[in-house]
Amino acid sequence: MSYPRYERYRDVSGQWRFRLRDTNYKTILHSSEGYHHLADCTRAIEICQRNSPYDPYYDRRTTSAGQYYFTLRSDNGRDIGRSEDYSTLTVRELGIANVKRDGGTRTIVDVLV
Repeated sequence: MSYPRYERYRDVSGQWRFRLRDTNYKTILHSSEGYHHLADCTRAIEICQRNSPYDPYYDRRTTSAGQYYFTLRSDNGRDIGRSEDYSTLTVRELGIANVKRDGGTRTIVDVLV
């Protein structure tokens, strides 16, 4: 199996989702929503591939519990992917750097969950 890669899978409600895994097999970005159709999930991945290298598409946020995270946005400003929660701003920036590095991968696999 090749890493980094995007994985498409169905969640417990039957909707399609994706996650981006880095070379250490860690999920560094996941879909912000579920999709009824596989083609829509694939289009969301294509947006991530296209936008991930560019900083203006990242929205840096803070949870109500004081944790840090980011979203990756589409061209129209809609959230398309979300990071995990981070304890510090520095670690969040490292997470963004990892998505910038790996988000352009063309490897997409379907997985059973």
